[in-house]
This record gives sequence, C-alpha cells and structure tokens, in this order.
Amino acid sequence: MWPDQVEIFDTTLRDGLQREGVSLSVEDKLKVARQLDHLGVHYIEGGWPGANPKDEELFRRAPAELDLTTSTLVAFGSTRRAGANAEEDQVLLDLLKANVTTVCLVGKSWDYHVTEALRTSLDEGVRMVEDSVAFLRSHGLRVFFDAEHFFDGYKRNPAFSLRVVQAAEAAGAERLVLCDTNGGALPHEVFEIVGAVQREVGVPLGIHCHDDTGCAVANAIAAVQAGATQVQGCVNGLGERTGNTNLSTVIPNLSLKLGVETIPPERLERLTSVSHHIAELVNQAPDPQAPYVGQSAFAHKAGLHVSAIARRPDAYEHVDPEKVGNGTRFVVSELAGRQTLVIKMNELGLEPDGTVVLTVLDQLKTLENEGYHFEVADGSLELLIRRAADLVPTFFEVESYRTFVDGTSAEATVKLRVDGERVVETGEGNGPVNALDAALRKSLRGRYPQLDRVHLTDYKVRVLDTAAGTAAITRVLIDSTDGDQSWTTIGVGENIITASWQALVDSLVYALVERAPAPA
Repeated sequence: MWPDQVEIFDTTLRDGLQREGVSLSVEDKLKVARQLDHLGVHYIEGGWPGANPKDEELFRRAPAELDLTTSTLVAFGSTRRAGANAEEDQVLLDLLKANVTTVCLVGKSWDYHVTEALRTSLDEGVRMVEDSVAFLRSHGLRVFFDAEHFFDGYKRNPAFSLRVVQAAEAAGAERLVLCDTNGGALPHEVFEIVGAVQREVGVPLGIHCHDDTGCAVANAIAAVQAGATQVQGCVNGLGERTGNTNLSTVIPNLSLKLGVETIPPERLERLTSVSHHIAELVNQAPDPQAPYVGQSAFAHKAGLHVSAIARRPDAYEHVDPEKVGNGTRFVVSELAGRQTLVIKMNELGLEPDGTVVLTVLDQLKTLENEGYHFEVADGSLELLIRRAADLVPTFFEVESYRTFVDGTSAEATVKLRVDGERVVETGEGNGPVNALDAALRKSLRGRYPQLDRVHLTDYKVRVLDTAAGTAAITRVLIDSTDGDQSWTTIGVGENIITASWQALVDSLVYALVERAPAPA
C-alpha cells in the first residue's frame, strides 16, 4: 500500500558535499538552499554546526539571509560521546545554538560499530541515543534520528538495532531514519527490513541510502512501499563514494509513476532547471544521460523513432518531459532521416526546403564519416543547416592564422578581412587555442561588440584513431555561452590547432548569426 505523501529531505549541503572534488562557499550553500526551497523539498540539511567554520557561518547567517517559504532548515549532529553527559556534550550544545527548530541526530545502530568503533557496551550505545534525543527535545527542538548502518546492523543483530530506534522513539524522536550507510543493501532486503521495523515502532520511518550497488533509488522506493514516509537524498545523486539517493530521479518516480506526492505537484516542472542550476553551483557538468533531467533523457536519434514521435509524442517517451521541466530533442546525425531534419529546421524557424534537406543529409553523412559528431555540437549543426539555406552572412574572411609557443606562454596572429578591410592582430594566452581566441576577438571587437559577452566555458579534445599515432584524427569540441544561452561547436583534423580553429571560428559566428526566423 503506497502512502499518499512522502517527505523529501535533502542532504546536498551536508552528505552531498562528501563527493570528491565538490566544495561550496557559504554564499554558494545559501544559493543551493534557495534553489531547494524553490523546488519545494520539505527539509534542507544545512550541515554540521561546530564541525567547520563554513557550517557555523551558514547557520549564523541563515535567519537573516534565507527566506525559506516551503522548506525547513535542519542542523545535523551526532549523539553524545560514550561515558559523557548530554548536558556537557559540545556537539549537542552546538546544535542548540544553530538557529533551527529541527535537528537530525545520527547514532550507531550496528552492534559491531558500538563495540569496535566506539569501544563501549551495547547498553551504553542505547543510552547515548536515548540521552541525546531527550536532551534536545527538552530544549524544544524537533529531532529526527538517523540510525547509522541500520541494515548491516539489523542483518547481524536485529534485536539491538530495534532497541536503538525504539530508544530514540521513546525519547521523543519524530522520525526514525533507517540508513544504508555502506550502500550494500538490495531492494528486497530493504523492503523486508523496513516492513519489519514498521511493525515495531509508532512514529514515521525515513530511508537514507547510498548508491554503492547502484540501487539507492530502487532501495528508497522499496522502503516507501514498505511504509517509509520520508526519503533522504541529494539532488543529482551527489554524495560520498558513489553518491546518495538521487532526488532528481526518485521524486518523479514516486510522483509520476506511483502517484505518491513528494514536492508540491505544481513545482515538479522546476526539477530540471533546479538540477542543472545546482550542478553549476557545485562546478560539475550536468549528466546528459541522467533520467528525467538529463539533456539526453528525451532525445531521439534513430529515424524510425523520430518519424513515430512526430506523429504521436508519447510513442517513445515514458512520461511527458514538460512535467519535469525538460523537453523533447531530435538529435541529428548520420543516422537521421528526412523527418528528423525537417523537425530540426522547424525548431529553428526555418522553412524545410527539400533541396536544403537533401544537401544537409548528404553533408552530415560525409562529415560524420570524417569524424564530426553533430549530435553533441548543436551550434555547428545549426550553422551547417543555415549555410545550406544560404542564411549565414559573411561576417569576416580568414586570410591566415599562426601560433607560436615558447615554454608556458603562447602567441597567435590572425589576418582577417572584415567589411573589405584587412585586419591583423596578435594575441597572447596560456596556450595556442587561448591565444588564437584572444587574437580573433581583438580583430572583431570594434565591429561586433556583442562578442564581448561571449566566452568559452569548456574545451575538449579526443583522438579518434589512436593506432595512427601522431597522425591520428583529432576532434575538438568548444562550449560557449553569452550568459543567456550555451552552444557547442566542433572541429576535426589531423592538426589539433586546425581542428581547434574550426571550432573557435564557428563558436563566434554562431553568436553573430541573426536568430530571427527565415522569411517565408
């Protein structure tokens, strides 16, 4: 029996930041919290007050700078130390000073950890939980209890694990969150164990999973099916090792597939934009293959699929992408059929002329055979189509370019003709591509000031035929943005500088091309 509603508890700002290579300033943490509130999660775990200066500053600034409308900010901490008094435990005292109404307290529920990690008795392990929860409750705080390593503990000694959560309940914990801390549980185990605990306690259960077996989302759903009514996780599956339950996946699975309300239904369409926004804040590229929110989640490449979906949008999509704020994409490649290209031209506001369509299809097959890959280079694809339709003005003509590298510095010279005038400029950079970019921009800046807003955001190189050694074909992809939109351009050649120049020139031409629909 599925519950009508499940609480979403986001731990991106605490457990999510355990991901290797991820770090946020306090300003960025506040921005993430605002995005989570915009999405509509019920609880935002802000961090561990007292554990580090950033978390202390976050909780100090939050009352004045976080105007949360749907979410509750939660502070995280651990139970008192073995043999200590709760009233004197610094971790618990820091929680009292955190300017929050709700805390999430973690405690050991695996007997092996109590005896070997804490080096104390099982009875003391239970008292640590009971005393800590009771102390925080006596000061008016709501307490959620995270039963650490619960599934491993229950499989080894179910009686002790149950004693721990029952002690937390007796002391006043409002939620008992069963944690698969090592991430080793499988869905059938989670379902059975959550169901067993559900029969022994009287307060709502939560689930907190890690993705070490690739089952975190499935485990969370199994827990909900067994009776859990709170799901903890992170946007985009951030978290230590292989990550936590991916809220960007579990939220639509519960809401759209199972009819279980999670975030407010009217906010579900914000999921993709919030996912991408948070990815940018943590400086990680959004996963294009991510379910629901990925750029490729509703992308269609094969001609057969495209022809069908053009007639019936639900033919090859398991949900309406607009429900999660995403959209259908038709990927154009050498596998594309005529219908794919017609749809793409319609998206660009171009009249699908038959001659242009056939010309582009022929060019696609030839160029992709040479190593081009237009499905990942939307900017170059659009220019290919517009050039075939004679809709790209000659903004400038390239006479020549060259680069010179000396140790760690690089210099480039470009010679162009712009409006009939010969322009020669030199640029410097930390590499030949950076120097070429600088020289090209200097040549065009006075005539096209709109390029001042354009900058490169990523540069990727791939060797296509490693067996050819230094004569191998190189593919270069350049990501660019003007602050409003982003695009990718491509270059291919045996010379990496030549390939980079192609992608670089296209990146700026794309920014200059008029975006208005072609005349009828």
